[in-house]
Amino acid sequence: MDAVFKALADPTRRSLLDELFASDGQTLSALERRLPMTRFGVMKHLRVLEEAGLVVTRRRGREKLHFLNPVPIRLVHDRWVSKYAEPWAAGLSGLKRELEEETMEAFDVPHRLRLSPDPEGEGAMAVFEIYIKTTPERLWEAITDPELRAKYSFGVETHSDWAPGSSYEASVPGVVEIATGENLEVDPPRRLVQSFNALWSDEVRAAGTSRVTWEITPVGDSCQLTVTHDQLAEDANPELYGGWPMILSGLKTLLETGELLDTPGSLRYSQASERAA
Repeated sequence: MDAVFKALADPTRRSLLDELFASDGQTLSALERRLPMTRFGVMKHLRVLEEAGLVVTRRRGREKLHFLNPVPIRLVHDRWVSKYAEPWAAGLSGLKRELEEETMEAFDVPHRLRLSPDPEGEGAMAVFEIYIKTTPERLWEAITDPELRAKYSFGVETHSDWAPGSSYEASVPGVVEIATGENLEVDPPRRLVQSFNALWSDEVRAAGTSRVTWEITPVGDSCQLTVTHDQLAEDANPELYGGWPMILSGLKTLLETGELLDTPGSLRYSQASERAA
């Protein structure tokens, strides 16, 4: 986390993140044109952002594209911001629900992430990357075991036999259906590719099928986990992909500490599931 604070301390690096937020998936040349500095200077700042996990890269032919990764900022929020600010926000949102008799229809998370064009030309995509101190086998188990999955994914259980070509179903039991799809590739404990059909509202159902890829890469005594949500429409409802930073933040917290996130968004469905039981 120190690397994230160090990276964010520099105004030029914050400007680079702002540029990627405005238009994700840019080349070095494109970013160089937007900043009053040399190509070498931009490369140096991008390297710091990559080392902090705030920027991830993908190849498109001979080009190297740079994408904003919001997960480390989510981790900073969960560790340093939420415990001070969110009790007030939670109280106000609870009062609003009580007065308006609000029904639970959507994820209680901020959806401010921007999509970027898919390098393969198949719609739009969002890329998320996180490092977790665990083994590939333990990480794979956390992704595929329904009870573990529910602990960091808003109470959502995902059930499947995890064979290639098999189906899966995700839901908060007794509360709401979340998603269904097919396991397109299953290569434990390295890679899982799934089609994704959202079910929690009529609006997201209308979005049709997208794709989620989980990639696990061992790095020393840790794992690099990259989640790519692609084949989305350019104007896709942010609810479809906006919850990933909090989900991955919760996954890291669970595997490294054994504890659960207690932010209002992370608890909303899990508490509803407990009430339903």
